[in-house]
Amino acid sequence: MTSRERVLRAINHQAPDRGPVDLGATRQSGIAASAYHRLKQRLNLHSATRVVDLIQFLAGVEQPILDRFGVDVAGVFRLETNPGLAIRRENWKPWRLFDGTPVEVPGNFNPVREPDGGYALMRDGVRIARMPKDGFYFDRVEKSPGAAHIDVDKWEPHYWTNAELEYVHVQAEWLYKNTEYALVCCVNPPEEFFTGMGIGDFEAWWATLASEPEYVRALFEKSAGVWMNNLQRFARAVGDKVAILQVTDDFATQESLLLSVSMFRELIMPYYKRGFDWVHQNTNMKVMFHSDGALFPLIPSLIEMGVDILNPVQINARGMESLRLKQAFGDKLVFWGGGADCQKTLPFGKPEEVSREAESNLKAFSPGGGYVFAAVHNIQTGVPPDNILALFEAARGR
Repeated sequence: MTSRERVLRAINHQAPDRGPVDLGATRQSGIAASAYHRLKQRLNLHSATRVVDLIQFLAGVEQPILDRFGVDVAGVFRLETNPGLAIRRENWKPWRLFDGTPVEVPGNFNPVREPDGGYALMRDGVRIARMPKDGFYFDRVEKSPGAAHIDVDKWEPHYWTNAELEYVHVQAEWLYKNTEYALVCCVNPPEEFFTGMGIGDFEAWWATLASEPEYVRALFEKSAGVWMNNLQRFARAVGDKVAILQVTDDFATQESLLLSVSMFRELIMPYYKRGFDWVHQNTNMKVMFHSDGALFPLIPSLIEMGVDILNPVQINARGMESLRLKQAFGDKLVFWGGGADCQKTLPFGKPEEVSREAESNLKAFSPGGGYVFAAVHNIQTGVPPDNILALFEAARGR
């Protein structure tokens, strides 16, 4: 099978010739730039490592790595490296991480050095993100609309521009015609309805969710209206080239949900369902939803909401064991991720331990299709190259 055929069979709950593999097609299945650079050194590859996500500091995965690991999916990404940063993927220049890793960054990435030695990203003189000294990524520190408790009438959510639509159109057309990859693209609401609205002051946002439902609904109605417009224009721009539409949010810690199922169904679910219903009724795209954590009690509602694919499948979270998930929801839900734990096994285990864990999860998730292999979230800084090799060699059955 071609990669595209393989992925399409898997996400339609049919057994492919082998399990499809993802590395770098989303911002939640990528690899930290320093770990990627060390992997390339291990493989005697000497190209420049480009940072394509300037918050998480993820690397753009290059063709030799994609080929070696048998990757079957490619991402269609937006013009900016990250929404809200106004930094485009162009005019690359050299930069260096705190650990000495040489990378390339976009030309207008110009962080400000702070007195303690860290870096700050600024917008209109205001700090919006910060990387501490010797850190590995930026944290957003600006307040999102929910945390800031804005005047909804004055809020202007982001409509995708014609330039953004043309950018994804050109990418999707080129990738579809010139590669055999299945394509995935993320089209979030202007702010994720739950966690995205709380950046900058989660406590204030969660108190608002619990105590001001009418304000929350007004905020979500405005965001959902813009999101629906963006979805429709995006679908026209990419046509039938993109197979998977990704949306990201987070509803759980590693131990439990961050909100009750009843609050989710009352305040969050209707707005996501509106968009997903439109996608299913008007396109052939499958909906991939990203949420970390102990989601098991929420999964029936996610399926009812219109989610076809769950990522990153945090198998180390409470109640998220691979076999349990497959037995409970494998006929209704595709699992994308769950290959090996990025917090313990990948950074601190031995290659043979990585292989055993990956093989165990493949055995649980793969029967009958409905599975795309990737690590549990991004491969982080400090993961040994041999562990990364063991992970993807297990996926290929080597």
